[in-house]
Amino acid sequence: MTTTEPAPPESRKPPLVPPPPRWVVRAAHVAAWSTVPSGLWRIALALGVPVGVMEQEEFLAGFPDNSPLIGLAYVLLLGAVAEAASYLTLGLVRPWGEVMPRWIPFLGGRPVDHRLAVLAASLGALTVTVLWWILFFGGLLTSPSPDPGTSAGEVVFVAAYAPLLLWGPLLAAATWSYHRRHKVTVAG
Repeated sequence: MTTTEPAPPESRKPPLVPPPPRWVVRAAHVAAWSTVPSGLWRIALALGVPVGVMEQEEFLAGFPDNSPLIGLAYVLLLGAVAEAASYLTLGLVRPWGEVMPRWIPFLGGRPVDHRLAVLAASLGALTVTVLWWILFFGGLLTSPSPDPGTSAGEVVFVAAYAPLLLWGPLLAAATWSYHRRHKVTVAG
């Protein structure tokens, strides 16, 4: 009876793409978590928790029949989309950014086309950077302030939304690193 033994570890192929630098991994994680504070703030608002900037009734006035259920569904859907989009940043520093996970129908196990990943991530970085910087600073600069002071609610609001300013630039940094690591692989 003949048995075959697995090849010794030293004969395995080395990784084709160099690992990301530690700072890029950290940047990708910060980008992925940057949407959480604003999502929690919106959920609190929809549930009627006093957030200081807007009351639940004012928020719900934009929905049919001032429906708390529709308002909460909107907030949860918006949060889920933002979280899913920001979570994709991790693909630039994780193995599933190199090879599609097996559970994805028809694509599982196939290599990720790094050019498409870089294009999509670059467009995403540009979009969220422009969007959040314009919304954040445009909203702060154009909002009427009845008094010269800053309320605790405004501080909480700014603290919840300020991390979104990091999302685009950190996604751009992770994208640049991903591109460079794949460029070395193609050239090497």
